[in-house]
Amino acid sequence: MAPAKSGRSASTPDAESDGSRDSAGHRQRLRERFLKGGPDALADYELLELLLFSALPRRDVKPLAKKLLAEFGSFAELIAAEPARLSRIRGVGESVIATLKIVEAASHRALRDHVMDRPSISSWQALLDYCRVSMQHRKSEQFRILFLDRKNVLIADELQQSGTVDHTPVYPREVVRRALELGASSLILVHNHPSGDPTPSQQDIATTERVVEAGKALGISVHDHLIIGRDGHVSLKGLGYL
Repeated sequence: MAPAKSGRSASTPDAESDGSRDSAGHRQRLRERFLKGGPDALADYELLELLLFSALPRRDVKPLAKKLLAEFGSFAELIAAEPARLSRIRGVGESVIATLKIVEAASHRALRDHVMDRPSISSWQALLDYCRVSMQHRKSEQFRILFLDRKNVLIADELQQSGTVDHTPVYPREVVRRALELGASSLILVHNHPSGDPTPSQQDIATTERVVEAGKALGISVHDHLIIGRDGHVSLKGLGYL
């Protein structure tokens, strides 16, 4: 009896090769669409796929891209997520986490370059954009100090403290001491509200008053205290507290 002809199943090497070619073709098509049309030519999950290609070069990353966006709600929330939370997602390892955090760091660096060594007043919108991108999606409260020279040029941006979801300890003497070390003449205080609501608390107002008083004796002024929320910001100067 003649041996039966063997059919090709989905598990044969040829089929696997076809699948690999399909995946490579999909990746190439996404890259071409991005290069021709820019980021607006791609849906969020497709842009995320492009990032994940380098982290997971031999996997179909579309399901993971969609799962990540569904879990975190937006691209911005995803790249701002803490590594510990990212690692709880099935399929997310060190390479994926590193890729996402590199994107976050690059976006912060690019925005910071637009505000450093420039007069804060003339680049106020860029300053706000930088603060929002850096802080609005944080799950714990952060307190930053922007140090300005006599011409109101931003000379340093430092994270002073990181706290809990609703409190960050701030020590006015330490703030003023650091200003003196840097040769700063004035400050802009910035912190975020992880709740999303930028409305100042009584503690926020009291902290501002203490920093203002600590700086007065040494000729260091506080231009403003910005509170960053998820969908906006509040200026204590604009509210009349400064």
